[in-house]
Amino acid sequence: MTHFDERNEGEHLICAGAIETPEGGYRATVIVMRVRGVSQPVEIFRDEQLSGGHTWDEPERALQFAMKAACSILRERARLLPAAAVCA
Repeated sequence: MTHFDERNEGEHLICAGAIETPEGGYRATVIVMRVRGVSQPVEIFRDEQLSGGHTWDEPERALQFAMKAACSILRERARLLPAAAVCA
């Protein structure tokens, strides 16, 4: 089973996933897209095995990790590109 969560952060949409592994547990995945100020969404980051493929016992914990990782990416992007949005 796969669990998903989405969150808008300024110009970006964060799509986080917790994917059940065959061995048990959930692997965190994330896609960050710029959706505002562009004619079509632009993927700026994707990682389908966050934390090297580490698994969490609960899907909520994997989703939480994925969201935190995405916000970290956006903060770093804002540091490098001051006009970029940052997670609250």
